[in-house]
Order: sequence, then C-alpha cells, then structure tokens
Amino acid sequence: MKSLFHLAFNVTNLDLARLFYGDVLGCTEGRSTATWVDFDFAGHQLSLHLGEPLKTALTGHVGEHLVPMPHFGLVLGLPDWQAMAERLQAAGTAFVLAPQVRFEGAPGEQWTMFFYDPFGNPLEIKGFRSLDTLYAA
Repeated sequence: MKSLFHLAFNVTNLDLARLFYGDVLGCTEGRSTATWVDFDFAGHQLSLHLGEPLKTALTGHVGEHLVPMPHFGLVLGLPDWQAMAERLQAAGTAFVLAPQVRFEGAPGEQWTMFFYDPFGNPLEIKGFRSLDTLYAA
C-alpha cells in the first residue's frame, strides 16, 4: 500500500516553526490559523500546533550511538538528502548524529542524520542511492 502520512505534534512558537520547517528544511506552508500551521513535508502533511512538545529520551541504538526516541523523519534519494544536509549545516544545526553513511557496501547502505527542531522534536533524515533498497536485508 502506498499513501501519505499525517503527523500532528506540538511546537511552542509558530513563527520559529515557519523559519525552521519552511526556510531551513524547505517545506511549503499550507493552511494555518492562530494556533497551528500545516507544512508539506516531502508530500506528507505535518500539522504543528501550539502546545508542549513530547518528551523524548536517548534510548534508540544506531550503531554505537544513542538517538532520541520517539523520532520521525524522511527517506530521501541521495541527492535530496545531500542538499538537506547542506542546508542544515549552513543553518548551524546541532546534530545528535552528524550526516554519515551506515552499512557502506551492504544491501541496506544508507546515509543518515539526527537532529532536533527548535522545540526539541527529534528528526532523522535517511538517504538512499535507490529508494528500492529501503527494505533490503
């Protein structure tokens, strides 16, 4: 089954959310009110609402690194992943896990990076040479 996802979560400042999700991540803004704003997140719908962000903890294991759980993100083709990594680095993003390749040469070879939005919501962005290898074992 192929479909789009909708994810709604809390942020504490819609103007700052617009700067980060719009300007840094390159998402297109959709509908909004005084208490929420929608973004096109690579074809998926993010709804950012004013409120207290979820609590997270560094409990996920990625190789020898601990990463925040829960988290969400995108799977991109490698050129789009590289462009996003460059935008995030240019914006001075503090990475939990800096942009890097994992499983190099293996069927599941992927590039990954973990970071927080300005409200503490953790994101992971993965990149693949071919999206056909996303579930390769």
